[in-house]
Amino acid sequence: MDKRITSGKDTRRRHSEELKQELVERSLEPGASVAAIAQEHGINANLLFNWRRLRLRAGAPAVEGAAAPTLLPVTVQMEPQQKVPKAVAPRPSSGVIEIDVGATRVRLRGAVDEASVRCVLRLLGVIA
Repeated sequence: MDKRITSGKDTRRRHSEELKQELVERSLEPGASVAAIAQEHGINANLLFNWRRLRLRAGAPAVEGAAAPTLLPVTVQMEPQQKVPKAVAPRPSSGVIEIDVGATRVRLRGAVDEASVRCVLRLLGVIA
């Protein structure tokens, strides 16, 4: 069943609010692939991401019992440099940063700089 609305000479496809709502709801289910849902309905994944963002900004009802996410300030501190003999190269520091957003977990492994953390947080903000 095609739920697109077209009119006159305008060649852009216009999609019904019913279709937009259905696809957004499906895309918000845990484990859902936005790209697969978009491809299945012949639309660009960016369009579906935009519909999701608009719906979430409009204040769609939150999941019951879920607290609103709180972003905390992040700073990256370098470890103090120890004097290392010239023959021995310093080992890069390693570690893991885990960020949970809804049903999604992002892991940053190894030496992570401030710019990388900012980039990840900015992208999560766009998705959420």
